[in-house]
Amino acid sequence: ATTGQGDPPDNMKMFWRFLFRKSLPASSLCQLDYAVLGLGDSSYPKFNFIAKKLHKRLLQLGGNPLLPVALGDDQHDLGPDAVVDPWLVALWEKILALYPVPPGLEIISPDARLPPKYTLHYLPEDSPHPESAVLQPAAPRAAPCELQPFAARVVSNQRVTAQSHFQDVRLIEFDIAGSGITFSAGDVVMIQPQNCPEDVQQFCQLLRLEPHRRFMLEPTDPGTSLPPLLPQPCTIQYLVTHYLDISCVPRRSFFELLASFSTNELEREKLQEFSSAQGQEELYSYCNRPRRTTLEVLWDFPHSTCAIPADYLLDLIPRIRPRAFSIASSLLAHPERMQILVAVVQYKTRLSKARRGLCSTWLASLNPEQGDIRVPLWVKKGGMKFPADPATPVIMIGPGTGVAPFRAAIQERVALGHRGNCLFFGCRHQSKDFYCQAEWEELVTKGFLTLFTAFSRDQEEKVYVQHRIRENGKLVWELLSSENAHIYLAGNAKQMPAAVAEALQSVLQQEGGLSPLEAKEHLTALERSRRFQSETWS
Repeated sequence: ATTGQGDPPDNMKMFWRFLFRKSLPASSLCQLDYAVLGLGDSSYPKFNFIAKKLHKRLLQLGGNPLLPVALGDDQHDLGPDAVVDPWLVALWEKILALYPVPPGLEIISPDARLPPKYTLHYLPEDSPHPESAVLQPAAPRAAPCELQPFAARVVSNQRVTAQSHFQDVRLIEFDIAGSGITFSAGDVVMIQPQNCPEDVQQFCQLLRLEPHRRFMLEPTDPGTSLPPLLPQPCTIQYLVTHYLDISCVPRRSFFELLASFSTNELEREKLQEFSSAQGQEELYSYCNRPRRTTLEVLWDFPHSTCAIPADYLLDLIPRIRPRAFSIASSLLAHPERMQILVAVVQYKTRLSKARRGLCSTWLASLNPEQGDIRVPLWVKKGGMKFPADPATPVIMIGPGTGVAPFRAAIQERVALGHRGNCLFFGCRHQSKDFYCQAEWEELVTKGFLTLFTAFSRDQEEKVYVQHRIRENGKLVWELLSSENAHIYLAGNAKQMPAAVAEALQSVLQQEGGLSPLEAKEHLTALERSRRFQSETWS
């Protein structure tokens, strides 16, 4: 997988650094047969960058590719499976030809159900349970991380869009005193969300599970480690609330495993069709297009659902993944506090019930006035780095919630007395979704900020940040050419990044007298030297 702006995933960083050591001889991997599968999203400019680069590097070091590099795309109608399925078939053919199965062994039939990864042992109802001690997150000994998040108290949860605006955006503040957490502008906070009580209750009813029953997990294979963040012993309610992602859109493997439990012929046939290669178009229109959740699918297959053995819950349903948010405040401006800007995800599909983002909906529902509300979180280094030299001006382009990391950067730079801050901000209406308006205007008055705004729906013709960049091309060119300015871009990955890049190239041509090709190369050179950095998401 590719992360950020063409970066390797965290768990691959050490291997990546090792693999690109200049001292490795060209024949290092001449004994290696390999195949590379990339999982990416073509709405990002660096589509499958890591997979392509890895394939190239393994070739350079003498590796023998079994197959051409395969590039899975989340944007494809069938998702990455459109590439993964044929790739897997071809891969096994190659592998079995090169390395036949030893005599006496045979390939496990695709119809065979493998044993569960864990066995769930219920504890007697009357066994003592030190639940309060078990289920409370321990105070961190080291810096908080995914395996040991910090339970941060919610200080405030304020809506920053007008009530009449279609989108609910929140500025949420956490108290991180005593956590040992430090961060700087451009860093990211990871938040571990949880399922809402109604969904948890429905799930337990459907599967006939008793929420307060306690259990111990035991790995089927002694070499398998226990799932992180699940206490031992644990209640069913805790497992479903904090661990099982019952609101995600289920993958094909879910239908395959569910079919193997089904005792109802009609349901089993349908589940088998959904998990077959031929049934992918139908699965897509049933599941992916309307964004049907795992819980909703279980409702649609009630006979199969009540036959699911509890031991297989962790094989059937993936764990809830943490969500990343740009930190929108600076420790220099708000000591022992952290703020984030959250757009609550809600949209319609052909299903009657609106689709809701798990994490943003949960965060928006938290009311600090109702007591001690806590959110498990930790901080990761972000992709964007701001210049240390106070004389270096920064041009920041952040439409919508893309402005979050720039609010942190501006607060940090103002606290240090840095003045060269130029922000291009875009939203729909000045009166409805101009986040932090008073804060920006005060900084403009004090001479710390140059602000350009684009309110796309406040006039007949839509105006976006790229239009403001072109209009103010003279200033942009001056900052870039004479003052060595750095440019930063954050926001939605759909059309915006390409439109902004075009506007910047147009400025380089109009004001700098560069040809179209030179302008494009100049922008690429700025990216390479980290003077142009972007962080986009889909």
